[in-house]
Amino acid sequence: MGFSRRAKNIWIYIMPGFEKFVPLMRKPGNYKTGKPCLYINSLDDVDQKVFVRLRKDMVKEMGRPYPVKK
Repeated sequence: MGFSRRAKNIWIYIMPGFEKFVPLMRKPGNYKTGKPCLYINSLDDVDQKVFVRLRKDMVKEMGRPYPVKK
């Protein structure tokens, strides 16, 4: 997950895309999406619990093709 602050909004890069997170994406709040990006005006515009869950699920999903070696 990456973040980029722009003049009008915040871009949040969801690396595996949104297809695997469709049920979760129905809940976060006021946002728009691009291919790998979630666009929000401020963090207050999204449900923080859903946002944290999205982050955790995205990290888990990215760990499948790119496992962390211990």
